[in-house]
Amino acid sequence: MNEPKMSRRERLRAETSAEIKKIALDLMAAGGPDAISLRAIAREMGMTAGAIYSYYATRDDLITTLISDVYTSLVDAAEAARDAVPPGDPGGRIMAWGRAVREWALANPEGFRLIYGDPVAGYRPPEGGPAREAHHRACAGLTGLVAAAWPHARDRQDGDHSWDDFSPDLVAETQAAFPGLPPAALALTLRVWGRMHGLVALELYGHLSLSNDPAALHRAEMLDLVRSLGLPDPS
Repeated sequence: MNEPKMSRRERLRAETSAEIKKIALDLMAAGGPDAISLRAIAREMGMTAGAIYSYYATRDDLITTLISDVYTSLVDAAEAARDAVPPGDPGGRIMAWGRAVREWALANPEGFRLIYGDPVAGYRPPEGGPAREAHHRACAGLTGLVAAAWPHARDRQDGDHSWDDFSPDLVAETQAAFPGLPPAALALTLRVWGRMHGLVALELYGHLSLSNDPAALHRAEMLDLVRSLGLPDPS
């Protein structure tokens, strides 16, 4: 079914909203997260402060929208990369997810910092977080990767884990989506995410300057991760 066409007014509003968000990220890139302000954006766009408030009533509203947008974009990229690999290749799907996260982060460094790095002083997120749906998809996607690898990985895990080790919300989501998966698998999920995320964060913040090939370093880390789970090298 075709989506209804936007009116000219709706198109202009959508374009202006997109420009506001782009300038906000540009301001963050130039001056850090605290440089984001509605008045500064209005000046950049040649708008009055009152006009921009008709799009975002407060700076917190804008920050929430930015976080939701960029987090959703990241998860879209990771899911698409995973789904391009057959389910019968769990190691390849882990590699694809990790590679997609790195490539997205390099293409969207301000977005990555907004989600995972620099806090915005004074920002108060809405109840449940600024990007609850994207966060849920990311958690479910990563847990799904580990669930597929778990038959190979479970005998390689150390540590005694219980559900009390994790937040009640995460436990409830995991038990609903992956019944029978033990708490040790959830702990593994968080460790897998840590390995995917760690080198990317170091690279984005300029701490991998000693490596002439960060992409190869990240790929080697992902291959080592796959092998540590008892999975064959991706086909």
